[in-house]
Amino acid sequence: MKNLERITLNPEIMGGKPCIRGLRMTVGTVIGLLASGLSEEEILKMYPYLQHDDLMQALAYAAWRSEEIEVPLTSA
Repeated sequence: MKNLERITLNPEIMGGKPCIRGLRMTVGTVIGLLASGLSEEEILKMYPYLQHDDLMQALAYAAWRSEEIEVPLTSA
């Protein structure tokens, strides 16, 4: 997976959820806006501090996470 330098995880910001560039804008919020039918242009107008690359990396991060497999730990 390529480096997603715009996606940050900090336990002191939004409870450690993945955010855009350390801002209080979560990847989940961005994906939710796109899923609700808003266009990239509409989102960038609503949130002028976001950039095109922020949206693309949020999508890439969400796609990567959706393919990740979680294996439960078993006790011996």
